[in-house]
Amino acid sequence: MESTVKKRATTARVNKPKKRSSYERNIEWHGWLFASPWIIGLILFFAFPLFASIYFSFTTYSILQPGDFVGLQNYKDLMHDGLFWKSIYNTVYFAVLFVPLSILFGVSLAMMLNVKVKGMAIYRTIFFLPTLVPQVALAVLWMWLLNPGFGLVNGFLSSIGIEGPSWLGSEVWSKPSLIFMSLWGIGQAVVIYLAGLADISQDYYDAANVDGANWFQKTLNITLPLLSPVIFYNLVMGVIGAFQQFTLPYTLTQGKGSPANSLTFYVMYLYDNGFKYFKMGYASAMAWILFVIIMVLTGIIFLTSKRWVHYQGE
Repeated sequence: MESTVKKRATTARVNKPKKRSSYERNIEWHGWLFASPWIIGLILFFAFPLFASIYFSFTTYSILQPGDFVGLQNYKDLMHDGLFWKSIYNTVYFAVLFVPLSILFGVSLAMMLNVKVKGMAIYRTIFFLPTLVPQVALAVLWMWLLNPGFGLVNGFLSSIGIEGPSWLGSEVWSKPSLIFMSLWGIGQAVVIYLAGLADISQDYYDAANVDGANWFQKTLNITLPLLSPVIFYNLVMGVIGAFQQFTLPYTLTQGKGSPANSLTFYVMYLYDNGFKYFKMGYASAMAWILFVIIMVLTGIIFLTSKRWVHYQGE
């Protein structure tokens, strides 16, 4: 009995929480102090606007007036807004074509730039340079190149007997033109693909050579499966970026979305409602619809990734 009491007393002394020293408390205090600018900035510029926009989406709030609570009326009005659906169509059209093409061209360019030849660093730099060009400057450059009258693209086509289209002035060719411009700046994705290719061990290719595999078989069975985590990352970021397309079409059309609103993208219409028409409640509702769309698509990509994303060592 006495030994049991002693054991319990010993256990209580062992499990008794150790009091922190003043030095440890000072270290913790200084840590919070150094992190406080970031925490305050997160609350003021991210958390507060986030929760405020949820409330504003149920009101007629504008920058000039506080507005009234209208419940789901903003969301109901959006369902009957023709330009809202047009902007969704334009954005989905862009995302469905641009994201797969960016992955296809990005992986292809990375594989070509991964070949060990003399001067490869120069070629890599050349393909990366377009990403350093600001979006506004890129828009001005391509407006000149695709000008139907004196643009270099139509000039080249006419020299080989082809009459070039109106490009940005045509409702049919405006979105393909924008996709082509966006593909011109995939250098960042190419760099990420190059890093993924460098991470693939040469042993896999040596074993495939012993088995007599050709280039296509090695690409299909080694390169693409082991590069799939990088493709997965660029796919997620590409979808998010495609649904937030704004600067390039806004600059090309001076915010008008012409011709015939074929370049009116979702975020452009959201921006117009919020800062041009001061319908901030309406714009907040659009923002949360966009958030839900992106979250659903990202969730679908994550759920399906288990079938096609392969990690080394698994």
